[in-house]
Amino acid sequence: MPSHLKAVTDPEFLALAERSPHPLPIEQAPRWDAYDRATVGRTRWGRYAVLDDADQALAIIALTEFAGRGFRYLWAKHGPVWLQAEPPTAAQEAALREALLAEVRRRDPGIAFVRLHAEHRASELHELLQTVTYDRTVILDPRRTEDELFAEMKKGDRYSVRKAVKDETMTVAEETGRGPAAFDELYAVLRETAERDSFGIYPASVYRTMLDTLGDAARVFVARRDGRVLAWAIVTVYDGGATYYYGAGTAEGRKALAAYRVQWEVLRVLRVEGVRHYDLMGVASDRAPQLAGVSDFKTKFAAGTTAVPGAWDVPARPGRYALLVRALRAKRALGGLRAKRALGGLLGRVRSGSR
Repeated sequence: MPSHLKAVTDPEFLALAERSPHPLPIEQAPRWDAYDRATVGRTRWGRYAVLDDADQALAIIALTEFAGRGFRYLWAKHGPVWLQAEPPTAAQEAALREALLAEVRRRDPGIAFVRLHAEHRASELHELLQTVTYDRTVILDPRRTEDELFAEMKKGDRYSVRKAVKDETMTVAEETGRGPAAFDELYAVLRETAERDSFGIYPASVYRTMLDTLGDAARVFVARRDGRVLAWAIVTVYDGGATYYYGAGTAEGRKALAAYRVQWEVLRVLRVEGVRHYDLMGVASDRAPQLAGVSDFKTKFAAGTTAVPGAWDVPARPGRYALLVRALRAKRALGGLRAKRALGGLLGRVRSGSR
C-alpha cells in the first residue's frame, strides 16, 4: 500500500517508468517540461516516486503548478502512473492521495487543490472547477492490419473510411516541422470549425508553443485538395503511445470525409513506427456530455469505447477550495460587472489565507 513520496530526478523517474506495462503519458514525461516552461502561469512542481512501507515504488507522478486568479493548484495530467499490471484498488488510490496531500501541505501550504486521475470515485474527489475531463475514449492499436481495423467498424463506417481513402483528389501528408508560422493556415481552419460547431478555441500562440517546444513529439498531419487545407490533426507521439490532441476541417473537408482520411494516414504512420496505443482523446459519457459532438466521428474507428481514469480535484485546503467553488458559481450565475465584483471579493478571501 502506498505510504510516502520520494522526490526523484528525471532519469530516476524515466527508469521507474520503464517498469510500467503501459506507455508513459507525454504530459508526465520530462519531454513536456519545455511546453510548461514556455506557458505563462505554469511551473514544474516536482516528480515523485510513490513508495510502500518497504520503500518499493508502486507508482510515479509528475506535478505542474498552475497559477489562477488569486489561487494556485497542482495538476498531474494523466497521472499518477501505476507500475503494476492491474488497475489500482480504491484503497491504493486513497493511500496515494493521502501521502501526496501530506507532501503538498508540508512543502507549500498555499496550494489550494491537486488535480489528478483516478479509477475509483471517492468522497474527497470533486468535479473539476473549470475544465472538462473524459473517462471514456476510443483506443486503437495501430499495429493491427488495415483489414483488422476495418473488421471492427460498422458497415457504414467502413464505407465512409474506404471512400475517403480512395478519393484521388485528396492528398494527405505529415507536415511536422514546418515551423510555428506555418500554423496560421491551419488556425484559420480551426476558427472556421469552431464557429460552425460552436466550441471555444485557444489563441493561436497556444498551439504554436506546443508545436515549437515538443518538436517531433507533436506531429502534424494535413489533408489537402489542390493545395487547400481540408482537414488536419495534431498527434503527440511518445514512448510507444500516441494521442489525438487537436484537429479541424473545412466545410469542403467535411463533405470529402477528409478527417477520416487524416486519421487513416496517422494510423498508417504509427503502424510503421511500432506505436501500440493510440488514444483519440475522449468521447461523451455521463461526466462529459459536452463531448457528444465529437463522439460520432471517433467511434467510427472502433467497435466500442474504453473506460479510462478521469481527472478529479482533491482539495489540499478544504475551506479555501470551498471559496473557489462559490466564486466560480457566482461568476457563472451573475455575469458581467457583478460577477467580477463577487469573484474578486471571494478570491480576496482565498488570498488572505482562508483554510
